[in-house]
Amino acid sequence: MHGLEAKRRGALFFQRLFWLVLKGTISKMRIPLWLKIGWTLWLGVWMPYYWMQYGPQNFLYFCDIANLLIGLALWLESPLLFSWQATSVLLFQTLYTIDLVGRLTAGKHLIGGTEYMFSTAIPLFVRLLGLFHVVTPPVLLWGIWRLGYDRRGWIFASVTAWIVLPICFLWRPGFNVNWVRGPFYKEQHIVPPVIYLAAYMLALPLLVYLPTHRVLAFWDRSRDRE
Repeated sequence: MHGLEAKRRGALFFQRLFWLVLKGTISKMRIPLWLKIGWTLWLGVWMPYYWMQYGPQNFLYFCDIANLLIGLALWLESPLLFSWQATSVLLFQTLYTIDLVGRLTAGKHLIGGTEYMFSTAIPLFVRLLGLFHVVTPPVLLWGIWRLGYDRRGWIFASVTAWIVLPICFLWRPGFNVNWVRGPFYKEQHIVPPVIYLAAYMLALPLLVYLPTHRVLAFWDRSRDRE
């Protein structure tokens, strides 16, 4: 009997200790636990549906990579991960949102790229999952506002592009993932494919990532002066 009582008290002690540690950990979190859990659950739904609908090559899209790394950034509370993905996809996701809203309100695609969201050939639920493109920009900006901006982000984004784009070019080229063979999912025939790829790999860091980096860095400095 004494042995059972000792075990019960020991178990109760460790249970209380666990909850004290957990409570202390949660209180120190700069990103709420509900958001971390919610994003993780969302990934658990989004990934299998996208895999079945679009195939594994779809996860090489920068927006899909961002979706996964945002989940990691939330749990690690990493300024670098948030900054990396913001410089990578913030501009494109914003343009995506503008085009989607334009189609919904004015009945026309102002930029292009969201036509698939209105294709009845794709199940409605899968198209609704695609609304993560609209959610990503505010989450990234909020993460940077909360944790700060890491100025190495655009460098990581550039290196990622230099790794991912050649893979997209060589693996399942017919899908034109990340537009490695031509913009808006249409293969270009103006210049040789390899020349287009090389120009694209230079243009992304210089014309997209670096300007986005400068805007985010300016915003971060402005917040520091307040």
